[in-house]
Amino acid sequence: MQKILIQNGSIVFEDSIQKADLLLENGKIMQIDSKIIAKNADVIDATNKFIFPAFIDIHTHLREPGYTRKEDIASGSLAAVKGGFSQVCCMPNTSPVCDNPTIVYYIKNRAKEVNLCKVHPIGAVTSSLNGQKLTEVGKMKELGVVAISDDGRPVENAAMMANAMQYAANFGLKVLSHCEDSSLAKGGSVNEGTNATKIGVKGIPKVAEEIMIARDILLAEYYNLPIHICHVSTKTGVQLIREAKLRGVQVTCESCPHYFILTDDCILSLNANAKVNPPIREEEDRIAIINGIIDGTIDCIVTDHAPHHEEEKNCAFDLAAFGISGLETSFALSYTHLVKTNKISLSKLGSLMSTTPAKILNLEGGNLGVGAVADITIVDLNKKFVIDSQKFLSKGKNTPFNGMEVYGVVAYTIVNGEVKYKGE
Repeated sequence: MQKILIQNGSIVFEDSIQKADLLLENGKIMQIDSKIIAKNADVIDATNKFIFPAFIDIHTHLREPGYTRKEDIASGSLAAVKGGFSQVCCMPNTSPVCDNPTIVYYIKNRAKEVNLCKVHPIGAVTSSLNGQKLTEVGKMKELGVVAISDDGRPVENAAMMANAMQYAANFGLKVLSHCEDSSLAKGGSVNEGTNATKIGVKGIPKVAEEIMIARDILLAEYYNLPIHICHVSTKTGVQLIREAKLRGVQVTCESCPHYFILTDDCILSLNANAKVNPPIREEEDRIAIINGIIDGTIDCIVTDHAPHHEEEKNCAFDLAAFGISGLETSFALSYTHLVKTNKISLSKLGSLMSTTPAKILNLEGGNLGVGAVADITIVDLNKKFVIDSQKFLSKGKNTPFNGMEVYGVVAYTIVNGEVKYKGE
């Protein structure tokens, strides 16, 4: 186990930023002080750099087992640590689906072999994601699932969702809901609106997402149970969640960089790398997502990392796969477009990408204090770079942000007190 002394950096706490040293030993933070002297320690000079609790992505797709042409646990973990993530929670839409203890065990064991970041499986709500039969949540929990979700598909039946919420709560888990009314969204590829008409592609109306958000909020309120809403993309969706929180409903939610940076103008070039579900919406929605982040309605920023093989994107727009590869760009995009524009503080960004995700799914990490797990990300905020998807460590090069200039280069990612990534 490495003994590491991090010197001369600025530590990003939840409510402040302080210059101090950190001593890491036996996988824990042993000391935080203005000046630490430690014998036999590997020294990291963090001068002019910022030290965060390592980032945690509670919504990612690692594709293994079954779709390893798109991504696998090794390549996804490499992308994660390059992006500053010490922990990722992977969705169950693999092949076979992660709907039983055997697949959970496989994912956990494979992640242990790769030995880069911590990989937490999310189990399916229903067997084969078909909405018909609840999975054996308790047995999957014993082997390490941290939540359940049918992400990629909605749980259409309200009674099934209510049962899932109650069942999951018995095991201390939450349901992560992909909110989409399939009857309204069927056949759509982009946001329904003027730009969809311009390019001649069927749209997905905002109400398809909002109806399901409203339903799940009402279920959570009626049964007094928690619900987590995935990848919120619309103005009305944000408002529904804001109002629910004010009523005391146990609802948390997330959004992604593409929803607070882009509008559906990005589809006019017919670049399928901008095709994602839910789709990128309009300017009023983008602004609403930012305001939701500012006022705390949106609890965390996730990547919804959805890597695809080039052939699945290099085709007709309406035939292309949904998804954006996001692990390696999420922090820089968020810092550049939220902090550098003075919309939120650096501490707030740390909470959105680390502290709050840990709290939502009851994960270790997310804080920097003596005795805490030594999961740490060190970032050079002054260093800028141009996003180049060909340099991604992920197999998925599919991003609409290719060529964008951003700030915030990850210098080190430390997991359990061991350096797992060191930047150039």
